[in-house]
Amino acid sequence: METVTLYRAPTTGADADALADWLRERVDATVTVRDRFLSLYADDDLPAELAETRVLSPYDRETGNTMLGIVRYEERALDSPERAGGVLYDGLAVQERLGRRIPDGERTLAHLHVPLLDRALGTWGDHDGRWHKRVNVFGQPALVSVPGLYEAPAKPEQYYKEKQKHALVAGDAPPREVLEEEVDGDFLVADDPRTTEALKGYVLQAYHYLATGEAFCDAEGCRLHNPHRQPGVVEAQLREPEFCDTHADRYAP
Repeated sequence: METVTLYRAPTTGADADALADWLRERVDATVTVRDRFLSLYADDDLPAELAETRVLSPYDRETGNTMLGIVRYEERALDSPERAGGVLYDGLAVQERLGRRIPDGERTLAHLHVPLLDRALGTWGDHDGRWHKRVNVFGQPALVSVPGLYEAPAKPEQYYKEKQKHALVAGDAPPREVLEEEVDGDFLVADDPRTTEALKGYVLQAYHYLATGEAFCDAEGCRLHNPHRQPGVVEAQLREPEFCDTHADRYAP
């Protein structure tokens, strides 16, 4: 692989430039940064195409709602991403639609595109007949969902109980500081100041998959590990050492 291009997600806490700096020290490729993918390459057809990828129900494999009001929502979300949220999209379908918009001459395995997205992405689980939120979707382009970092890995059970209790009393979600005080265990929430640090491993996973064909690492403390629970994310992405012995040989600076 010769080039990796990251795309900013300006309405999120993810710093694409800091991610690129970190990646440059660890991979044998030129790492560049561009502005938001959905702004650079949006066209008149994209709102309807995104509407086609909407997940309608957690237990329904079929996706898509292209009613005029939904397409108008997608138009507004492209123009003003800070107004979007609360929608889950089929990650593989989004990947296919964005892949068509990669500039001609850059659609090769030698140039990996990694859009950081402000959208929640999911993949269908044939084993249990339901959608699962994801942090990343490997391939070309490799999608990294910033909301997925907070929403895909499960938080401690007590987190959901405290959140529900606070909502009943105050009518909204409690601040992170309140949850951290009431819930035993470490986890990430929306706009967490550790977002960029935690995403480093997920961006590297995208590179590693395209460069080697290997998916995730089994070692729980490695940046290439894919935990299903938030405490595992904290352990893999925010604790030392960064890598297991095998991947330290390849990626440690």
